[in-house]
Parts: sequence; C-alpha cells; structure tokens
Amino acid sequence: MSEISTIDKAKLWLSDTFDQETKDAVQLLIDSNSPDLEDSFYRELEFGTGGMRGIMGVGTNRLNKYTLGQATQGLANYMLQQFQGEEISVAIAYDVRNNSKEFGKLVADVLTANGIKVLLFKNHRPTPELSFTVRDRKCNGGIVLTASHNPPEYNGYKVYWNDGAQIVPPHDEAIINEVYSVKFEEIKFEGNDDLIEWIGEEQDDVYIDACIENSSYQDVGKGNLNIVFTSIHGTTYTTVPKALEKAGFKKIDLVKEQMIPSGNFPTVDSPNPEEPAALEMAMDLAKITNADIVIGTDPDGDRLGIAVRNLEGEIQLLNGNQCNTILTYYILDQWEKQGKITGKEFIGSTIVTSDIFFDIAEKFGVDCKVGLTGFKWIGKMIRDFEGEEKFVCGGEESFGFMTGDFVRDKDSCGSIILACEIAAWCKANGKTMYEYLIEIYQETGMYYEGLINIVKKGRDGAEEIQNMMKNFRENPPKSLAGSLVEEVKDFKEQTNFVVSENEKHVMDDIPKSNVLIYYTQDGTKVCVRPSGTEPKIKFYVSVKETITSKEDFEETLKVLEAKIEEVRKDLQLN
Repeated sequence: MSEISTIDKAKLWLSDTFDQETKDAVQLLIDSNSPDLEDSFYRELEFGTGGMRGIMGVGTNRLNKYTLGQATQGLANYMLQQFQGEEISVAIAYDVRNNSKEFGKLVADVLTANGIKVLLFKNHRPTPELSFTVRDRKCNGGIVLTASHNPPEYNGYKVYWNDGAQIVPPHDEAIINEVYSVKFEEIKFEGNDDLIEWIGEEQDDVYIDACIENSSYQDVGKGNLNIVFTSIHGTTYTTVPKALEKAGFKKIDLVKEQMIPSGNFPTVDSPNPEEPAALEMAMDLAKITNADIVIGTDPDGDRLGIAVRNLEGEIQLLNGNQCNTILTYYILDQWEKQGKITGKEFIGSTIVTSDIFFDIAEKFGVDCKVGLTGFKWIGKMIRDFEGEEKFVCGGEESFGFMTGDFVRDKDSCGSIILACEIAAWCKANGKTMYEYLIEIYQETGMYYEGLINIVKKGRDGAEEIQNMMKNFRENPPKSLAGSLVEEVKDFKEQTNFVVSENEKHVMDDIPKSNVLIYYTQDGTKVCVRPSGTEPKIKFYVSVKETITSKEDFEETLKVLEAKIEEVRKDLQLN
C-alpha cells in the first residue's frame, strides 16, 4: 500500500462515524506526518494464535473502540446465526492492562445491543477462570481482554466457544469473515445493561475448588514447604494465594509490591515469567525466606514461571519444557499408581514443544497428541476425542500447562497447586524438584531447549520475517551442529521431506501453518515460525543426550548448551 493510500485510509476515520476524540487523534497523525500513521493504518488487525492483539491507539492496525467494536459486532452476527432461537450468553473477563476494564464494558455493550446476554466480571480475573466460567455457566462463548505478557502499550481480545476453548476452525475463519464484512458505521454501541449479569468473588470459589480437585493427588509435606509467589502486577492476586491456602499450604510469602495490579507493570521491564528478570524480586525474597519454590504468573494468569533450588542450592528458573516434564511425569506416575491408566488416555503437546513428552507418554502407556502452537489446539483435541479417550494433562514450551479438562486453556492456578504439591513431596523425600527432573532425564534421556527470538518491528519488519521464512523454506540447512538434517517438515505445504529418500510425504493430520521443523540424525530439532502475537520470528532449538547419573548432569548440560550455540551459528542468527 502506497503512502497516499495509507493517508486516504486514515482520512476515512475523519468522518462522522467516529467520535471527536478519535478524529482529533487521527488528524494529529496526518498533520504531524507522524511515522506512526503508516503503522496505524497499513493493515487491519488479524486474529493469530492468541486472538487479536495490538498496540492501543487509533487506526485499523490498532486496538481501540472501533476495531474492538467491529470484532464484537462480527462475533455477534455469527453467534446469532449459529444459535438461532436460543437465549445466547457470553462471559467476559479482562486483565489488569490499561483500558481493559473500559474495553470489557464496551464489548459487553455491543453484545447486549445485539440482544445477547453478558456475564461480565466486576473486576480483573485470570483468563483460565473465564475459560472455566464459559463451561460452568453454560455460556455460548467467552471473551477476554488481554495481551498476555506483551509490553504495556498492548492490549488484546481472545474469543472462546461454548466448550471453553479458544476458537478454532471452522468458527475462527467464519467469525473473521463476519468481522471484516462489518462496516464501522454498522457497529451497535448502545448497550442494554438489563442484559448484563455481574460476576464477583462467588465464581472464584467455584473455580478454585475445581483447580484443587483436578490438581491434587496426595497430601505430603504441604505444611513444610516454603513458597514465594508473585502475580507480577497481574490478575492472579485474586485467586492463587487463596487457592494455595485452601489446598493446605501454610508458608506462602507474597512479593507485596507486585501483588498490586497495574497495567504499567512498574517493577519489571517485561511482565513475562519466561524471563528471569521478571522474577528477580521474588528470587530476592526467596533468599530471605529460604524458599523451596518461587512462582510467578503473567498479567492474565494463564502462564507460570517456576524457579527451584538447583544442585548448588541456588534458585534457578526452569524453562517451560522442564516445568511441564516434571508436572506431566508426576501426574502420569500418580495415575499409574492409582490404576487409572487403561490405554485410552492421552496428553497434549504442540509441534514446538520438546519431544520428551513422546518418551514420557510411551513409558506410561498413554498417547501423546500434538497440535499447532497455541493452547486452542489442545482444547480442540479434548473436544475431538471426548467420550473416546481421556485427556490427562497438556502443556507447551511457552510456560503453559493445564491439569485435566475442567479448564480448556492453560491454567496457572491449577498448575501452581500441582507444582507446589510436587515440591512438598520432593522435600519430604529428601530431594528437590530439580533432582526429580534429573531422575526423569535418566529414564527418558536429557533434553535441553533454547529459544532464539529475532525481533523485526513494523511493516518493514513483517516483510523481512516473510522473506526469512521463504529463505529457510527454499534453502533448508544441510546439517546443524555437525549432524546431518534428515527430515524437513513444512506445515504450510503439509509435507515431510525425508532427505535419505529424496522424497516428500504428505502430512495433513495438522492444519496448515507457517512453520518449519528440521530434524537431524542425532535428534536435534529446530522449529522456525513467525510469532502470532509479536513482531518476532522464533527459533525453537531442542537437543538431546543420554545421562546415567546425577553426577553427569552438569557436564551433559554444558555439552547441550554448546550444541545450541552451534545451531545458532549454523543458522546465522546473531
């Protein structure tokens, strides 16, 4: 799109369809020849793996009253078609981000203006509680206003269907078609408050009880576990401390400065529990309290970061695959001891997550189903196999996990209860969670992962990411870290190229997605994909070695870290 076209597109927002505040802001962009003009209007916000997410502001490529209104009007139109003759209800939650509460009411108004009943939370609530509520209150759908762990200038909008999971095909594409057919002047903003039912703390108790029921297996040493928890200014201040106490844990220290909800996240550069810096204050508190486990959650409370004592006794952040390895192995071990495994159970994972979950599933005699990135695909697995196979648990590398199917999205609350139970059990048996992880590696082989993010912002950045994907697709590496590439999986083309056969096999069991995976002869796995929610191209690197004892761990770790660095150099990722 040329610069003139962008300005013409912006000038459409100067019509009487838009309120004066919006028109003034657009006029200022035009008059000042702001570089933000291009990025604000060059495209329309799209639904990715995490729904619609973007920087707040005026414009078609920004999150605002009109882009949210358009999305909600399109959703309302679709729901009125899908549930004809029914009283339609939608649950709405929102996180701590700036404007989230106002956006929540705005979205509610559009729905009620279309005759749809809304169950609206009175205050901030975690995303998994919204997922739970959709099913618990038998709603036709749900919406949560959140941008997860993105920077403060972002907000977002995720849509859930009546199973409590995020929308997947065919609903997602059909909803998008409806959204794009809505003209801004067609949005019904004049809501009907008589159609709003306000939800408060009574729903927290129902959700917390379900978390405890689905995430608890034994009561060993809970009173002797020292926990440090931080919500990193996010929504879980409303649920996690209460849930831990109700589950029987006695020694819980909170990072008080970070239990204050704030969309500016004043004590961290990024409210992302994947990053050690986000848990720095919690780790400092752990030194004072001699904590066994440190836990932090992201703003909307679906992701969790866990830090435990390593072999030197220092608090160390586990990566997402390591967390999920511990949680999954423990659950399946408990299921096996309780005689609950019949051969018709499965765990859920994603294509960018560690292959260790195949090994764990095989050990316990369950299936490991794999979907595209994003928990909505694990939610789809549960729905697709309901009544045929029992879902046990699922996780993905980006610090997400869920226990059971009572929530159809990643859920930090249930996962935290489970993680603390494991930590307490380990402590009672004279070991740490870290040592428990090493014991698991001795059975499965030691997997280690590295995530390399290349940030490319704006329109030019998006084109650069497209070109990088094109290049990796057309010129796959011949070897990585000294091992020959033997398979190239292309999920966009739905092909698996086996190098030794010089032949492509059709791979249509997973929907098309712009993802590439390289497998080498020594088990190294590299996945390449553009982020669905951020201006990044991501490289997920997984390497593997055998390990026979705890004494071998540190040396094996160095070997694996060096191998990941070799892969980085081979792919020329600086």
